[in-house]
Amino acid sequence: QVQLVESGGGLVQPGGSLRLSCAVSGIAFSVYAMGWYRRTPGNQRELVASITRDARTTYADSVKGRFTISRENAKKMVYLQMNSLRPEDTAVYYCSADGSSKKLSIYWGQGTQVTVSS
Repeated sequence: QVQLVESGGGLVQPGGSLRLSCAVSGIAFSVYAMGWYRRTPGNQRELVASITRDARTTYADSVKGRFTISRENAKKMVYLQMNSLRPEDTAVYYCSADGSSKKLSIYWGQGTQVTVSS
């Protein structure tokens, strides 16, 4: 059974930091590209950051310089370090495992709420 379990969300003041974690099981983690998406209160889904099998990263313009995605293949973990958080970062954050480049499936976690507010 494939599972992606996010953790680390919560309430933080503007300018603060959070680190999201995603624990993955049930797939050959190292062959999957991993990503963090978020769904805003306006219900728009946005790709926040992604990291390929060989650790190449991409970021949404809105988070460049503030967020960092990383992965630990041995632990089957992916992380999103979020610094200088803004109210507009408030969203439910989802972890994804994308195996489409290898004709494998795409999997999603259940999401973790991040709220940035004073």
